[in-house]
Amino acid sequence: MAKSNNIIEIRNITKTFPDKVVLAGVTLNVRKGEFLTILGPSGCGKTTLLRIIAGFNSATSGEIYIAGNEMTGVAPHLRPVNTVFQRYALFPNYNVYDNIAFGLKLRKVDKKEIGERVKRALKMVGMTDYEHRDVQSLSGGQQQRVAIARAIVNRPEVLLLDEPLAALDLKMRKDMQMELKEMHRDLGITFVYVTHDQEEALTLSDTIVVMNEGEIQQIGSPTDIYNEPRNTFVADFIGESNILNATMVRDRLVRFMDKEFECVDEGFGENTPVDVVIRPEDVYIIRNAEAAMFHGTVRSCTFKGVHYEMFVDTPDGYEIMIQDYNAFDVGEEVGMMIKPADIHVMAKERTENSVAGTLVDTTHVEILGETFECQAVEGIEPGSSIVAHFPFSAVELTDDPDDGVSWGTIRFILYKGDRYHLTVRTDEGENIYVDTHDVWEDLDEVGIKISPAEIRVTRQ
Repeated sequence: MAKSNNIIEIRNITKTFPDKVVLAGVTLNVRKGEFLTILGPSGCGKTTLLRIIAGFNSATSGEIYIAGNEMTGVAPHLRPVNTVFQRYALFPNYNVYDNIAFGLKLRKVDKKEIGERVKRALKMVGMTDYEHRDVQSLSGGQQQRVAIARAIVNRPEVLLLDEPLAALDLKMRKDMQMELKEMHRDLGITFVYVTHDQEEALTLSDTIVVMNEGEIQQIGSPTDIYNEPRNTFVADFIGESNILNATMVRDRLVRFMDKEFECVDEGFGENTPVDVVIRPEDVYIIRNAEAAMFHGTVRSCTFKGVHYEMFVDTPDGYEIMIQDYNAFDVGEEVGMMIKPADIHVMAKERTENSVAGTLVDTTHVEILGETFECQAVEGIEPGSSIVAHFPFSAVELTDDPDDGVSWGTIRFILYKGDRYHLTVRTDEGENIYVDTHDVWEDLDEVGIKISPAEIRVTRQ
């Protein structure tokens, strides 16, 4: 049997609490020597996964193997990994040398070897002359270097880093990113890095794992993740995007903004609802509106240091974000063009809401923990398990949760050029999806009404 090149194998890991699923069957392999970043918003499960690898948390179910050995039940200090935390967890009463040497002394390593290994670690992090300094006199960046030195001095096979740069200012964070890349190259060991910072992930990683709601959304290289997002969450979370509803007319031809565009995508069928992603730097803007594919009016133009970021309104009511090295005046009529290779087509994750429930009577269903009026139902007995189907646009949200038939919390907001597509988590823990022109904020509590004429019922 061929020897595996994976240093870590995560097999169907779940982590649940009575009221929440934190990790939902995560499976992931990490190659030896790889710099892998787990990326996602707060609460997506990335830190929990890292702590399970380290042994600080236990999984509800599933298995983890490190260097070919199962780690279930193995204490953190017996695993071939070391962890660097966001809060550096240095010993304030020890100097730099003693902080770094602490783990080696616990393992009763020879004093001479401890000295050699500490000096080598200090050199690796660029702090050769700091061994006798009080750690409380160090800057945040210097303390982070000490924390990394303390981890690598133990010669772990895997270095786990939990948002280690989050507490640093922007310039120091950029500098430390470059130093981490160099350390990874020089050490040759595996780095597993957790962050919510997309730019940091794109800068550092060989492989990015994008997580949301306890599940892996996509695994790939930074280029793949940016240029070929698998779904709208990844496209929206990684960098800036224009995400629009579209129809795949046929292979290599897609329709959006009421116009047909040539593209390079195939295999979606004909007249199939899809989503398209166009990065703002891939929209070409010119002053001759007549010579372009479509046109619009510049609504705003902001200098971003490297480029100008502009929002252009089209006559059909769409808003397009553009990043360009040239500035265009607010109110100016401009033309826009998109190359076929710069239009990325994605399969739609859903085309309507489908919610399981119970038929109360011929015109009422119990869904989302409440009773809703629906279209007249024939051929299904009251009390039967059913699925209620309704369009995204059939849902009305209210400011006051008590004004709705049911209520929920807005968990994700996706702008689609001419409308918002919202994910609303109901009190029952189910997601429903809403298309609206109204502006809402993440985590707003809202009432939920659904147009009775647009709720159709099928047998479950």
